[in-house]
Amino acid sequence: MLAKVHSFVLQGIDAVRCEVEVNIGGRQPELEQRPPQIVGLADTAVREAMDRIRTAMVNSGFAFPQERLLVNLAPADLRKEGSALELPIALGVLHASKSIRGDKHKHFLVAGELALDGSVRPIKGALSMAMLAVESGKQGVLLPPDNAREAAVVPGVAVYAIDSISTLTGFLNGQLDLQAEAPPEQQSEVGAGDYDVDFADVRGQELAKRALTIAAAGRHNVLLLGPPGAGKTMLCQRLPTILPPLTRHEALETTRIYSACGLLPKNISLMRTRPVRTPHHSASGAALIGGGSIPRPGEVSLAHHGILFLDELPEFSRRVLEMLRQPLEAGTVTISRAHSSVCFPARCMLVAAMNPSASGKGTIQRSNGGTQDMAMEKYLGRLSGPLLDRIDIHLEVPAVTYRDLTSKREGQSSADMRKQVERARKAQAQRFGEHSTMTNAAMRTTQLKEHCALDEPSLMLMKQAMEELGLSARAFDKVRRVARTIADMEDSPAITASHISEAVQYRLLDRRY
Repeated sequence: MLAKVHSFVLQGIDAVRCEVEVNIGGRQPELEQRPPQIVGLADTAVREAMDRIRTAMVNSGFAFPQERLLVNLAPADLRKEGSALELPIALGVLHASKSIRGDKHKHFLVAGELALDGSVRPIKGALSMAMLAVESGKQGVLLPPDNAREAAVVPGVAVYAIDSISTLTGFLNGQLDLQAEAPPEQQSEVGAGDYDVDFADVRGQELAKRALTIAAAGRHNVLLLGPPGAGKTMLCQRLPTILPPLTRHEALETTRIYSACGLLPKNISLMRTRPVRTPHHSASGAALIGGGSIPRPGEVSLAHHGILFLDELPEFSRRVLEMLRQPLEAGTVTISRAHSSVCFPARCMLVAAMNPSASGKGTIQRSNGGTQDMAMEKYLGRLSGPLLDRIDIHLEVPAVTYRDLTSKREGQSSADMRKQVERARKAQAQRFGEHSTMTNAAMRTTQLKEHCALDEPSLMLMKQAMEELGLSARAFDKVRRVARTIADMEDSPAITASHISEAVQYRLLDRRY
């Protein structure tokens, strides 16, 4: 008896259809005593599934067939990994052995991991599975209860929570009436009250706050340089408090990545806050960018639509940092293997911090030479020019003065800074489209020509900056993008010389060399 069940496997963060074919019996008696076999490029976890399925069925009161059992996972050239195929295989065995009658299961995608008592455990990628069901024209999905809320955020698909093999059998045989999971209520946007930190806590550093406001307004990459205790980490930790809330499209994209990695918090159906990833400087290239024999997203993809914070930037391996160049430019990570190529989204905002030297002493400005300058040159030499070119804003954060620390006057708060960010983001939404996720930092060449045209005084200022600072063509475009964001914050339709002047001031490391 042959049974076919529709399921899925993850390729990167995308769900790909997988057909589970289960055949019981055969015409060759000498083969019927062989143990159950799974074919179709299955990994170890999938090949081990049959023992769990047999035990789960027996403990649930179902007989496991004694005839020859063969399971084929199609397409055969696509590698299958994980435990999500256990419930579909069990369904195929039950249907082929006539414990389940009818073809009701053909209208659903099925996935779930089995426990030995027959209960169903959560899987990775439920959100992508629900999206695939809509694309495939399926009526709904059958998956574990812990994944039901997550999958229910996708409109146009019925989500049924299956907590055990017995529940699955009763539902498909028409003996049990299950209610589809109700879509979660539209979640409210994140407000200031959702954070327990505020930029008002930071004493002094108003210039750094201004730079971070510009960075948040245009999603520009930023590098803060300064001595220990100047407040670099404190400033970066408060950056999420002024970022705009995730749109629904951004939330779906971000949630899909975390769902595919199994990192979505329990009882969370859709992420509300922008992700903030803070990898340690000992992180490997695969951890930061993504990789593995079966490619998985790295920190740069987990920070999609959020912040990737790299503290003590020069302490990261230079080889690892160089891997960031392509994601920062393209907003995606492509990982190629002999059998396939996987693309992960990686449109994040890089926020980095570093000391001026290995000892932490000194300032970034050149002195008259000597040991201190040599120490700073050696430390900064750990960062390549092409990487620094991809960072829009370089800013020195000086040590906080006693006067600032003891002042009773509070500095600019997150609420004030957020208003400026929202004003700039509103202008960008009008420029690029209300539903577009593009910001000034991601403008392409044609858009730069259209939206960043410079008047004569601005061109003269740019010419002087390029001649004196030796700006590259990429840095020239970075300055124009930052100037466009500054103009948006002031509701200015055109870029003026004052906007260019301020944007050039944020090319600190270009001025040093």
